[in-house]
Amino acid sequence: MKNYVFIVGLLFPFVAFAQSISGTVTNEAGQPLIGASVYWLETTTGTSTNNQGEFQILSRENPNKKLIASFVGFTSDTIEIINQTFVEFKLSDNKTLGEVVVQGQQDGVIISNLNPIKTEQITQTELRKAACCDLAGCFETQSTVQPQTTNVITNSKELRILGLSGVYNQVLIDGFPMIQGLSYTYGISSTPGTLVDNIYVSKGANSVIQGFESISGQINVETKEPDDTDRLLLNVYLNNFMEKHFNANYAFQKGKWSNLTAVHTVQPANKIDRDKDNFLDLPLLTRYLVFNKWKYGNDGDWGWNSRIGVRFLNESRIGGQTFFDAKSDEGNTNVYGQTVNINQPEIWTKTGYRFNDEQSITLFASAYFQDQNSFFGTVRYQANQINFYGNIQYELNYKDHNLKTGISHRHLNLEENILFTENALQRTYAGDYKRLENITGLFAENTMRFFDDKLTWIVGLRGDHHNQFGFNLTPRTLLKYDLKPKTILRANIGTGWRTVNLFSENIGLLVSSRDIIFAEQLEPEKALNYGINITQKFDTKDENLSGYFSADYYRTDFQNQIFPDYDTDPTKAIIQNFEGTSISNGFQAEMYLKIWQRFELKTGYNYLDVYRINGETKQVLPFNPKHKVLTTFGYKPLTNKFHFDMNVHWYGRQRLPNTQSNPIEFQRPDFSEPYTIVNAQFTYSFKKFEIYLGCENIFNFRQNRPIISSQDPFSPYFDTSSVWGPTRGRETYLGVRYRLSE
Repeated sequence: MKNYVFIVGLLFPFVAFAQSISGTVTNEAGQPLIGASVYWLETTTGTSTNNQGEFQILSRENPNKKLIASFVGFTSDTIEIINQTFVEFKLSDNKTLGEVVVQGQQDGVIISNLNPIKTEQITQTELRKAACCDLAGCFETQSTVQPQTTNVITNSKELRILGLSGVYNQVLIDGFPMIQGLSYTYGISSTPGTLVDNIYVSKGANSVIQGFESISGQINVETKEPDDTDRLLLNVYLNNFMEKHFNANYAFQKGKWSNLTAVHTVQPANKIDRDKDNFLDLPLLTRYLVFNKWKYGNDGDWGWNSRIGVRFLNESRIGGQTFFDAKSDEGNTNVYGQTVNINQPEIWTKTGYRFNDEQSITLFASAYFQDQNSFFGTVRYQANQINFYGNIQYELNYKDHNLKTGISHRHLNLEENILFTENALQRTYAGDYKRLENITGLFAENTMRFFDDKLTWIVGLRGDHHNQFGFNLTPRTLLKYDLKPKTILRANIGTGWRTVNLFSENIGLLVSSRDIIFAEQLEPEKALNYGINITQKFDTKDENLSGYFSADYYRTDFQNQIFPDYDTDPTKAIIQNFEGTSISNGFQAEMYLKIWQRFELKTGYNYLDVYRINGETKQVLPFNPKHKVLTTFGYKPLTNKFHFDMNVHWYGRQRLPNTQSNPIEFQRPDFSEPYTIVNAQFTYSFKKFEIYLGCENIFNFRQNRPIISSQDPFSPYFDTSSVWGPTRGRETYLGVRYRLSE
């Protein structure tokens, strides 16, 4: 209760209003300069231009109203502001800088000094350092997000932050909560890397505008904008397992309208079984995806602006024993296999109207339907889900304040049917599971700036009414203080809550031979998260050395948590509310260096202490390495003809589920062994072509015997939940990209 009182006490300053100035920064030919700096003379207040060369900055009440625009390789310009609300900068080339223009390329990861919330912006520059076939593969060079396999047989994955399950961080696609409920299991794998423009990652309790769920963090994936991308992009990828990926993007623009159409397909690999356990090392994946995005106008322009997206996904996954035939062996107790078939159409729109420089209103609306038919051995899992999300948001700027307020509504209708084709194990959880959620919420969030913009304070509050669990309040507050222009201190605290979709979020429960025991009615999960971080940027006058150092600590205290109990009985998973002490402590330190505009070096260290207290015993939760180190290295000459990138991941030991009551041949150690993974990629650029060649897990590390009782998958001891490391060994790949800009 004290935590709530403290947070709510910070929410009183919702009085305020602000005025802003918008504009563009271009070169003399009128081409936008992306990432140009715009700032007030003799202050630390500034911003940078977006992909259209546009910016928006709060006005200031001081005698010196001079606005400066600068960009590497161009001569800076200054405009005196009198009564203007829109200005245009046209910067001329600095002829004396020679090849410095090349040095002004967009960094791979950007941590803005201006954003009150510490946010890592992962750009296309960073994404090209690895294959990035899908969203789950876009974090190989990042310390903050850890992709984790949830079902090794169908290769489903989740994205973890702060050592907590991916359900506790909110994954947004273009600002929409599309990864939810049934789509959680395979949703992050269905977004191809060639469609991703930027990924924004932030830890801890964030803005209340997108909802109440982001307990451990938020990942917002921006797809490419139709008016700011290649006119044509073709990508072909092939790995040594003979899995094939094909991607094609086509964009055009006519007047204020622009359009991007993308198609993506994956064709299955050969049947590979390197460890001779009769199980496929990777599933046979077939995927077809069509994506279409329309854009009208821009957010910063007066009048109407809109984005409309339509997507259709068809996907099939087949895993299990090498001799399993999906057409004839589903439910067969002589051959073990798993099949997943998904159809998902979706549509969304973000449509807004800007009245003037101070006021705007925006509608967010999305809907999708997912139909899924699956078999896991002798378990048939059929499910379908209808989702609707709506959010109307009003924004008002006045002086040193930015106020956003609105109303949101979520509708989820999930129906799941579980049937056993054979039940020699006497499992008890078959049946129909229906879930209907309607959640209506009101929210308000105010951003305030004090002390010559050195202090930024965000206070947010939302209240949501759930049709089953009643009213929940979600307060959050965030602080940013500029100790120096390049030394930024941030802190945040807030609550979060979420309802549980047990089977889709814990797909491993359906895979193993364990019985699922519901000990009681499940309540919403609730937690308090708070943290602090500091970022120090640096560079030399000759720009031969630049970089940053960042360190942060976050703690999550759960008031209620749903975590399957695998330890009490290895033949059962017990599901119940846990209202005792459940804690996640996460510390991360990272250093990034860019040397002579050619070499990049980054090293990050993560410490995780994730546990709960049962009685007098501290129980460390499984599958979290307490220590992890990531080191990346890159080299790119100033000619930009090629680049070489390498990343090295070291994982400390992880606690595993307790199997000591199993017969000795089905027991596993209590802890995994430490291991190292090394990945590398070489990319060579021609005029319009890029060829990339890479190798993941160069030294071929594999976890031995990942599946318990693989020789008898219908026994009571069959279990895939003890997978803690790579299972398919070294993977080499070759890819070709073709780009046509005009």
